[in-house]
Parts: sequence; structure tokens; C-alpha cells
Amino acid sequence: MTIVLQILGIAAGFGFLIFIHELGHFFAAKMCKIRILTFALGFGPDLIKHTYKGTKYCIKAVPFGGFVSMAGDNPTGATGGEGEYLSLKWYKKVWISFAGPFLNYVLAVFLFVFVFNIWGATKISTSSSIGAVIENYPAAQAGLVPGDKIKSIDGVEIDTWEELLSNLKNKVEKQTTFVIERGTYSFDLSMIVTKNPVTRKGSIGIAPLTTNIEIGFFKSICLGAEASIMQTVSTVAYLIDKIISFETPEISGPIGIMRTMADATKSGMQNYLSFLAIMSVTLGLCNLFPIPMVDGGMIVLFFVEGIIKKQISAKIVQIYNTIGLVFILGVFLFATYSDILRLGVGKLFGK
Repeated sequence: MTIVLQILGIAAGFGFLIFIHELGHFFAAKMCKIRILTFALGFGPDLIKHTYKGTKYCIKAVPFGGFVSMAGDNPTGATGGEGEYLSLKWYKKVWISFAGPFLNYVLAVFLFVFVFNIWGATKISTSSSIGAVIENYPAAQAGLVPGDKIKSIDGVEIDTWEELLSNLKNKVEKQTTFVIERGTYSFDLSMIVTKNPVTRKGSIGIAPLTTNIEIGFFKSICLGAEASIMQTVSTVAYLIDKIISFETPEISGPIGIMRTMADATKSGMQNYLSFLAIMSVTLGLCNLFPIPMVDGGMIVLFFVEGIIKKQISAKIVQIYNTIGLVFILGVFLFATYSDILRLGVGKLFGK
């Protein structure tokens, strides 16, 4: 039954995020008086379809992705008539492309606000006490449990969580000695520090103590917007750091994302909605990157149209989108390969 709930959580989560994204494009196109031919969730053959006022609404067999098909959105078939996408002014096409990611950000803020308002905000303790131990990491394998306090690392006294992280960051793959306080007694423990797959710094798989504090509705709105901004900034900063240092970024593909979403589904509604909010920010941000074929790439193209004051030829658009498709497929395959190495297909839904 747990696996069924996880599968439903994954399907509902992906479907909802994609629906909101495409709804942004849909509403923006309607505002610009463009005829919508198809509003689709997924790809492949139709499973469910309904036509209303000239628009086909459908759910397709392959659940990942979706699209809004508009009259005149294909350069080879556009007539230049009224109600066609490519007949619009460049700034209106920019708005239609931007509206999908924008609505993802709106959803993220809403979800964060909802979580903060219902469950409160999480306050992280500054002490070196352990709040959670992550499975399959050195701390769990060495027998550490929540409530243990790290007093020293390799003879260096530890008083705060910041000092703990600072001491561990350069100890990747090193045998390290810890003094642990548990209740009324202390003991020594030795373990090899592993590498955090995201930060690439030393980690033993522990999290700090946290407490939930109640906050009001208006404070929830501020924190919701702040959380969305911070998620964006941290992601961009991480990617820039990897580019500057000529390192390959650690990215999750569909397997990794499904595994994390399955874990969030299993751990409760608060974690599930928080993860959906983070994924909504990620979806919106990735679609704003200036990559050909995605929304950000199209926005760049339309800005160029505005500068040169004429529509770019269909041949150039086709080459531009082909480059984008090759790049996206390359990233997708690399991320999926990384997921398989990191998780293994058999561990998709955990134990």
C-alpha cells in the first residue's frame, strides 16, 4: 500500500507542477487573444480528451511534460492572420513564454505560505547536538542517534553547528575521531567522512536539532516569498560556482527526483508540499535559463526580434531549437545515468 501511495504522490506531484506551468502559457495566450488548439498533459497517444470551444483538452499516455499548442505557432504553417501566435508583437510572445515559469513561482510561494501557516517555520538550533541521522551515511553506520552531541573532532573542541560543518568540510575520505556526549557520559568514535553529493564537502550524514515555531499569516507570506528567492539564489550560485571551477554539477534526473518525491510522500504532507514548492521553483528557474527550445531560450529569441525589428526566419529557429534539443537530451541522459549510479533502479521507492 505504501508503494501505491508513493506512485500516486509522484504522479500527482509531477502532473500538478506541469499543469500549473502550462496553465500559465494558456492564460497568457488567452490574454493576447490567441486561439488555443490543444492543452495537453503528457506526450504520446491520448488517454482522456475533450474538445470545448475549438480547444482539445487531453491527458496523454506518457505522464512527463505537457504543451499548449496555439494557432500559428509553427513558422511553416503560420499565415500571419489574426489570432496566430507568430503574428504577435515580440513583447507579447515574451509574456506568453514567461507566464509558465512565472506561475510556477506563484505556486511555490503559495505552497510555502501554506506550509508555514499550517505547520509553522522551522528554527534550526545552533548547538552541535544531532537532530536526525541519515540512513547509509557514516554517522548511522557508526551508531550515532538523534540527541547525541559532538563535543570535539580530531581534538578540536566543537560548540556550535557552524564549527562542526567548518571542521568537517575538508575531511572527505579521512579517518576522523569524534568525542560524542550521550546523556551523562562521553565516548570516542572513529569514522571515515564521506562527500556530500550536493556541496561536495565533508559530511557524516547528520542534521541539526530543529523546532517548529508558530507564525502569523502575513509573516508566512514574507517567508514564502523569501524561501522561493533563496532557493533560486542558492541554485544559481551553485551552478555559477561549478562553471567557474570547471566542475560538473551534481544534478538529479527523473529517477533521483522520483525517489526524493517518494520519500517526501512517505514522510508526511508537510515534507511533500515543501518538496513540491522546491520543485516548482526549480521547474520555473530551469525554464528561464537561456537554453534554446525552453521558455528562456524563446524569450532571448523574441528579444532579438525586438532589437532587429523583424521576425527571425523559420530556418534559423529550427537550427536554434535543434541545438537546444540536443543539449537538453544530453543533460537528461547524463542526469539519468548519474541517478542510476547513485541510487540504482531497484532503490527507486526505498525500503
